[in-house]
Amino acid sequence: MSGQKPVTPSPEGIADAMRASKTRGLPPVHLWNPPFCGDLDMRIARDGTWYYLGSPIGRPALVKLFSSILKKENGKYFLVTPVEKVGITVEDAPFVAVDVEAEGEGAAQTLRFTTHVGDEVTAGPDHPIRVERDPKTAEPAPYVLIRANLEALIDRKSFYRLVDLGVHHDGWFGLWSSGVFYPVIPTAELDAA
Repeated sequence: MSGQKPVTPSPEGIADAMRASKTRGLPPVHLWNPPFCGDLDMRIARDGTWYYLGSPIGRPALVKLFSSILKKENGKYFLVTPVEKVGITVEDAPFVAVDVEAEGEGAAQTLRFTTHVGDEVTAGPDHPIRVERDPKTAEPAPYVLIRANLEALIDRKSFYRLVDLGVHHDGWFGLWSSGVFYPVIPTAELDAA
């Protein structure tokens, strides 16, 4: 092995590998366990913007391609192909939910989210909603699970729309979707504010 050159991960190499595989839909990244090739100077900002070497990636199709091969293991994020795995930095969540559509009412209501890269999921048992609160400011940070440990931060405008749909249930103000109630804030705290 001493005569072989080390693999140098690059976005172009990853994109070429994905195009060569001619995968339709989402690739089976959960089945791929290639060797770790190092960290890539790639970052996903809190607003969902992807950066490479400090510059935003301006091609939406490339961002969508990369998002399809994203994997989270032990709290770390990687881009994976069948032959290589590279680490990237994610500031918050790898996706941003930029739209939500509601149908129905009460426990029969469904909430369908769309991410900035075109993923669509309906909140429910397989795609739960959770809300974290900043310990200093109590500012809510809402998330919805998109796939395999990968969440989307729900953008502000969508969260405000969700608040308009919220109801009180068992001492909580929250949201129904697909028969599941997702608590946002205790009713007592909401009443005190």
